[in-house]
Amino acid sequence: MDPLSDVLSLLKPRSYMAGGFDAAGDWALQFHRPEGIKCYAVVNGECWLAVEDVPEPVRLKAGDCFLLPRGRAFRLASDLSLPPVNALELLHRRRVGGIGIINDGGGCMIVGGHFVFHGKHTSVLLEALPPIAHVHKDTDRETLRWSLQRLAAELREQRPGHVLIAQHMAHMMLVQALRLVLAEAEGSGVGWLYALADPQIGGAIGALHAEPAQRWTLESLAQHVGMSRSTLALKFKQTVGTSPMEYLTRWRMLLAGDRLVHSNQPVSAISQALGYESDSAFSTAFKRVMGCSPRQYVRDQAA
Repeated sequence: MDPLSDVLSLLKPRSYMAGGFDAAGDWALQFHRPEGIKCYAVVNGECWLAVEDVPEPVRLKAGDCFLLPRGRAFRLASDLSLPPVNALELLHRRRVGGIGIINDGGGCMIVGGHFVFHGKHTSVLLEALPPIAHVHKDTDRETLRWSLQRLAAELREQRPGHVLIAQHMAHMMLVQALRLVLAEAEGSGVGWLYALADPQIGGAIGALHAEPAQRWTLESLAQHVGMSRSTLALKFKQTVGTSPMEYLTRWRMLLAGDRLVHSNQPVSAISQALGYESDSAFSTAFKRVMGCSPRQYVRDQAA
């Protein structure tokens, strides 16, 4: 798999809600602090988005998509001067399929999903993202148009299997939105997610993900992507925020943590499969990155 697919699969995101609402007239909804990441888009109409501790509100138009990855409370409204009401309470009063209706609807429709992630290291994805990631270019709207329309139709019509389809489509929308965010921020963001947009650094990350057990050195990785050692080291640090070998160690330990919890492999087999010649070297690296021993990690995850 590619690095973005690797990370999302490792974090095992699940949508425990795929839904939306349709509002007309004057309205203002207050949403509490969510766990995980919110990914929503405007199917039609317009509204304002205000996020806790973010000074400037965002004007959302039809086709816009927004990600809220930091767990902050937020408000959606036709007019931000209106006093908001609790979103969950209001949207549960009247629903047509999976769509909440406000003031008879027909004005602004928003659909999407709310994702939580298993495991203790969701920061590997979320730390690279800003409090609001706003996807709004015309080309991006066109890219999202089909999935938005289909998700809205599944939520409204509630045909057999609609819950599963809606969740999978919301998940697909999340991946597509992440793609668009990293493409739009090419060259301006710091973190592995943004680095994927760079052909050489993205290629280096892809190589480390494809063969984590290989005895990579800075020199062998630089040769793999056609760069000098010094240039790779500098550019990788600037775009990813860490050195190539530090990134490799962290990725190995994230893989190890997943295997410790979700497989019956002993520590010795996992350490060898990830390129470590001794269990002690593996355990030392694991504790440095994950903050505890492999055995304690398994106990904590089972608790």
